[in-house]
Amino acid sequence: MCRDEAKALSSLLPRLTQAGVPLVGVLHEKLGAEEFQPFLSAPLYLDTQKTFFGPQERRLGMLGFLRADVWMNIIESRKEGTEGNFKGDGTLLGGVYVIGPGDQGVLLQHQEAVWGDHVNTTALLQAVDKITKNI
Repeated sequence: MCRDEAKALSSLLPRLTQAGVPLVGVLHEKLGAEEFQPFLSAPLYLDTQKTFFGPQERRLGMLGFLRADVWMNIIESRKEGTEGNFKGDGTLLGGVYVIGPGDQGVLLQHQEAVWGDHVNTTALLQAVDKITKNI
């Protein structure tokens, strides 16, 4: 998850709180965590073993900078006024998940395809609505 996506998800916090759905961030390294925290209005957890990131890590190597969609995302981020820092391992792709209680399991899974690939917030809120309807 990038800083812009963290800000966008944080803007949904009132709706998530109303639905009783917590927002949390899971990081794979300490480097840059303090700088990232102000962008996400939620607790951050450190997963140094990268268990949460799955049995097979998804990465976008440095050749990712040759992709047009990556540059479009960088340009959009700059327009929003969000600066990056190039600290740490930026090749590991993240994701956003909505996980329901009990047997509901994963209601939404968004895996970042390229840097700056954001979750569809409409789909995210629809998944949150599925949780509240089944409680």
